[in-house]
Amino acid sequence: MHKQGMSYISLCRVLWTGSGRPWGFLWKRNTTVSCLEFLSSPVTGALSDRHGRRPLLILTTLGLMSSYAVWAVSRSFSMFLLFRVIGGICKGNVSLCTAIVADLPCPKARNRGMAMIGIAFSLGFTVGPLMGAYFAVSSRSTGNVFYQTPALLALAFSVADLLFIWIMLPETLTKDVKASSSGSGDSRDLLNPLSLFHFSAVSRAKDPPSRERMQKLQVLGLVYFCYLFLFSGLEFTLSFLTHQRFHFTSMQQGKMFFFIGVIMALIQGGYARRIKPGHHIKAVRVAILTLIPAFILIGLSWNITMLYVGLALYSFAAAVVVPCLSTLVSDHGSANQKGTVMGILRSLGALARALGPVVSSSVYWIAGAQTCFLLTSASFIVPLALLRTAGRLKEE
Repeated sequence: MHKQGMSYISLCRVLWTGSGRPWGFLWKRNTTVSCLEFLSSPVTGALSDRHGRRPLLILTTLGLMSSYAVWAVSRSFSMFLLFRVIGGICKGNVSLCTAIVADLPCPKARNRGMAMIGIAFSLGFTVGPLMGAYFAVSSRSTGNVFYQTPALLALAFSVADLLFIWIMLPETLTKDVKASSSGSGDSRDLLNPLSLFHFSAVSRAKDPPSRERMQKLQVLGLVYFCYLFLFSGLEFTLSFLTHQRFHFTSMQQGKMFFFIGVIMALIQGGYARRIKPGHHIKAVRVAILTLIPAFILIGLSWNITMLYVGLALYSFAAAVVVPCLSTLVSDHGSANQKGTVMGILRSLGALARALGPVVSSSVYWIAGAQTCFLLTSASFIVPLALLRTAGRLKEE
């Protein structure tokens, strides 16, 4: 029930993200949200270790409801920015979902749970933009503000989300674990980027993991950051390439992302959730290796067939890496540190998603599409090397 609950909650969070805005505006919006998520996720995770997952999940869902309400009534950019700020702060609830799955005692159950969250994101990635665009167009035809109906529907989904959490989702952190929690410790360990990369909030706790396990956790965090930094950058510039080279319309872009989302959901449902404990590093290695020819094919593509072959390989890798890395990281830290560990991991990912598009877009417009995609493809050797280091580290 926990895994199904997290899938539903994650789907509701992703389903109404919206799309179709000009790229510069979309970049500013996503960067703002990612930066706020970078700041909020570790704090939210640490608080959940002390007060429980369920209260924090309810609180952040209420925050999301208020952000959608502000969006629905906004008539100025400042009001819209307020909506994004509130939403960005409350995006820490995604790390709470992974922390709830990390609370599960069975490694196989944790793996399936992380994969189910990935499936929820894939479905939201597939269906959300299409539904948002449909209702936005419908609103225009009726004379309403184009974003009001999507905002109200997002609010309705969040209300349903809150009711589901309130009625169906139990607390996964037991009272004795909460009582043994040391709290958030030094707040600087949750806000300082260098401390986050070192997982200092975990290593400085009363009952820290062994030195060997901390080293492996730090390396896995670096793998996660480097992968998402490179991946999110090329993912952002993908729309530039298809528009410039193949003259894709918004509808064709939507069909492309629909294709990606469907393949990701199928891979996560059929393969990723069945990966056996102890095989996750190998699975991540294979997936990242797959990304290299994927982005080479996309960067050099001269016809639609070549593009979609690259997108199929891209979709496979996207479906595997994050759920598997989340499963690996969830095995670290004591029972009263899972929220902090998953919150820090999510924060590193948010930082990567904020910086990656800036760097890749700069390279794209300065050096061209081929150089951008080929250079980034070669750069995936960095997370591969780090992953090899993680695989060699022995644990006590």
